[in-house]
Amino acid sequence: MRFESWVPLFALSVLACNTTERPAPNSAGTAPSVVAPASAAASVDSLPTAAGDLKITPINHATLMLEWSGKVVIVDPTPEAKPDKLGRADMILITDIHQDHMSAPSIAALKKDGTVIVVPPAVEEKLGMVNLTVIKNGQSKDLLGINVEAIPMYNMTRGPQPGQLFHDKGRGNGYVLTFANKRVYISGDTECIPEMKALKSIDVAFVCMNVPYTMPPSEAATCVKAFQPKIVYPYHYRGSNLDELTAALADQKSIEVRLRNWYP
Repeated sequence: MRFESWVPLFALSVLACNTTERPAPNSAGTAPSVVAPASAAASVDSLPTAAGDLKITPINHATLMLEWSGKVVIVDPTPEAKPDKLGRADMILITDIHQDHMSAPSIAALKKDGTVIVVPPAVEEKLGMVNLTVIKNGQSKDLLGINVEAIPMYNMTRGPQPGQLFHDKGRGNGYVLTFANKRVYISGDTECIPEMKALKSIDVAFVCMNVPYTMPPSEAATCVKAFQPKIVYPYHYRGSNLDELTAALADQKSIEVRLRNWYP
């Protein structure tokens, strides 16, 4: 396993969301050893594809930007991601109804004529917008030259109280995006579910981790070992100790772990 070390993060206030997600301390009770680039600007990574480079920009928490073949794809924009600074998107993907993923004002700030907004059915009901592209778990669509496949994301055991889960199966979407010959997985809010373990041929994976709402880094590592992405970005990790992830994947020589600053 390869990973890059960075300087420690500063703490941020938590995004307001339907489940009022709050930071959870790591096992040592200290801040995670994750790091910001030396520059204040967001770091941009580049991945070659058969049809040009795919540029990857971590933005904030669950928000990220993918640029490819002249198209800009933004995932889960929220006010904290400062959407007015990102420019207009050709495609916007929303994973869930919680406010750290779904924000109507942020979508409005990013969309332009022709913007494709991809959502699960539950988000369509909440947003109340027209001209949304609705995809259910297991469905896929070719959009703007990109294949978009909706992957289940859900809790199996964790919830606010007995008999309830933070994320019910079928409500939200993770996504697999295919850019020419490269496949990018975006987990959304999920535990280590069978559908994640069964993924094949993933080049880049964005895998969530924060308890109690999704899963701890050790559980995320279990899933990563199962589906073997070439590159994994931990994201949506507020309050997590990412040293647990890198330690659990230390024997995985074929997997590159990229630690980036999602909380600038």
